Amino acid sequence: MRIADLGGRRVAIWGFGREGRAALRALRQRCPDQHFTVFCSVAEVEAVHAFDAALEVIAGEPDAATLARFDIVVKSPGISAYKPALLAAQAQGTRFTSGTALWFGEHPAARVIAVTGTKGKSTTSALIAHLARALGVRTALAGNIGLPLLELLEQHADLWVIELSSFQTGEAGPLELGVITSLYEEHLDWHGSREQYVIDKLRLADVSRHWLVNALQPALLQRTRQHPHRLLFGGPEGWHVAGDFICRGTQQVFPIAQLAAPGLHNALNACAALAALEALGMDARAAAPALASFRPLPHRLQPLGAHDGWHWVNDSISTTPLATLAALESLHGRTVTVLVGGHDRGLDWTPFVDAMRQAPAHAIICMGSNGARIESALRVASAACPILLVGDLASAVEAAKMHTPAHGVILLSPGAPSFDQFKDYAERGRRFSALAGFDAANIASIDGLGIEGSPRD
Repeated sequence: MRIADLGGRRVAIWGFGREGRAALRALRQRCPDQHFTVFCSVAEVEAVHAFDAALEVIAGEPDAATLARFDIVVKSPGISAYKPALLAAQAQGTRFTSGTALWFGEHPAARVIAVTGTKGKSTTSALIAHLARALGVRTALAGNIGLPLLELLEQHADLWVIELSSFQTGEAGPLELGVITSLYEEHLDWHGSREQYVIDKLRLADVSRHWLVNALQPALLQRTRQHPHRLLFGGPEGWHVAGDFICRGTQQVFPIAQLAAPGLHNALNACAALAALEALGMDARAAAPALASFRPLPHRLQPLGAHDGWHWVNDSISTTPLATLAALESLHGRTVTVLVGGHDRGLDWTPFVDAMRQAPAHAIICMGSNGARIESALRVASAACPILLVGDLASAVEAAKMHTPAHGVILLSPGAPSFDQFKDYAERGRRFSALAGFDAANIASIDGLGIEGSPRD
């Protein structure tokens, strides 16, 4: 669908976050005289009127009858495509689209690498953009990573690197290359089931000319085996990690010790980025030295530094138990107190609990709406470390200080979303940083968003 297709139609924008505001600006720019309606929360009504006084505002969650009044609804990503009201309105003829879908409709010939995955997609996207720019390619970095595509609607890039969440993968395409970094259980509240989550993630393959897949995940390999142009990273024939190096086949290309983003999982993300460039015919080996100058993304195993005698690590982006395990693995050999818990989406914590029985952290502080469930599971399993239950992040930080020896590590890696206490993971990470004694403003930005590089001749 193109923006011109909305002309003369009854159109609503559902959501007034950054994606919703970007859609409103783009629609107003292309359709200056058209009437638009916004669905928003009661708390946002005043802000919507200040944004554009000509907008009709409907406060609160729209029901099926309200949605069915419109020909087209531009939906923000966080609103589930499986809401009963949405499905009922859809059955009555209302069409639902998004800022992502509208951008692709306006740029059918763009050269696009789209990256998805349960974990690693943001870092991999940023790495691809960083490495492409090192080769002199004018590259855009946008999407779920923090910059809505419609904010760049009128701009040009020779390569678009777009991060897509599982909420957006069905709205993209066509793509020169789709990348999937990993696939675990997540966002069951949005998708309704694990199987639907997997199906939605893999929709990206349907619109990808080439499909780059993590070779270290057998289930993912099985689910993607039919793609006619499937490529792999992580296996010994391609870009992979061996010993202390990132390798291409048998050739050692880049020492992991020089990669600023810590952990073997980030070395694997670098392999995905190098393989993506190679898939597009670029010189990945020539780009590899630029890995040394890549700045890790905030809230992703971000070392904040030492303060009050402890080392602090902000991994607020961690929203699954497996991500928390990866964070602990990256700090193997150190004395670590880990803060876990948050919004409860019903994910299975058994792998985390089993790991804590075998190789526990120094201490585990459970917090948030699912904190009691995690604590109970750990106690039933007799995890061999102190386990504490607190109500909120501030209490968790205080408890961690009491139970972590001098020069130990206090790690925020919740394994759960932030919505029980915070607007998003970034707000949670900033709050953790402030509680630890750091200037939260210094950790908030992601390098490289937008378009960088010389325009083509």
